[in-house]
Amino acid sequence: MKPIKLTLRETEIVKLIMQEKTSVEISDTLRLSIRTVDTHRKNILRKTGIKNLVGLTKYAIQNGWLPDFYYKK
Repeated sequence: MKPIKLTLRETEIVKLIMQEKTSVEISDTLRLSIRTVDTHRKNILRKTGIKNLVGLTKYAIQNGWLPDFYYKK
């Protein structure tokens, strides 16, 4: 499988998604419009070929995208 390259902003958004942040919360945190956050989310799913955020979470964990503290409570 070809390595997936995300932009720095997309990586930031993935990390916030893993922290169970909503688009509104991500928007506030990164000072972006909600529409921009949603566009980044769609681009992340498109680039990875994943259908939803549950799949993205699983993929991120399996591929070591995130340190343990992002998904362990």
